[in-house]
Amino acid sequence: MNRRSVLMAGAAMAAAAGGAVMFRRGVGPEHAWAETFEVDKSEAEWRKILTPEQFTVLRKQGTERAGSSPLDHEKRKGTYHCAGCDLAVYSSEAKFDSGTGWPSFWQSLPDAVGTRQDNSLFMTRTEVHCRRCGGHLGHIFDDGPPPTGKRHCLNGVALKFRPATA
Repeated sequence: MNRRSVLMAGAAMAAAAGGAVMFRRGVGPEHAWAETFEVDKSEAEWRKILTPEQFTVLRKQGTERAGSSPLDHEKRKGTYHCAGCDLAVYSSEAKFDSGTGWPSFWQSLPDAVGTRQDNSLFMTRTEVHCRRCGGHLGHIFDDGPPPTGKRHCLNGVALKFRPATA
C-alpha cells in the first residue's frame, strides 16, 4: 500500500460519511468543454441563483450523497426540471426505483439533455447534462429497465419537481 492508496481510501471514506454533496477534483469550468449553451452565466451569477449544493453539482460536477434527495421517493405524476435553468428534462412516466439512492429514469424528455464521456474516478462513464445550460445532472448506465435498458442516475439537487395539474 502506498501513500496515494491511503489518501484515496481516506477521501472515499470521508466522502461517504460526509456532507450531502461530494466534490470531484479536476472537473469544472477550468476544464473547458467544446460545447456552448443557450444559458451562459458567470460563476458569480450561478452562485447567486443556486444553493451551494446545487452549484457544486450543476457547475462543478459534484455528486450528492446517496439517499439524501427526497426526489428519489417522489411518486406523484409530473415533470422534473433543471434546477439551473428550469428546462423540463424528465417525466415521472419514465421514473423508476433503481434502489441506488438517487432518482432514476429510463429516458429523458426529447431534446432535453446532452451527454459526454466522463473519465473521472478511474472509469469511463456517460455524463448527462442539461442541453440548455450545461448543468451536470448525473450519469447514464446500461443497467436500466425496458424499453431502453438505460438508467439515468441523477442528482436530486440538480432537479426541481413540478407536479402535474389535475
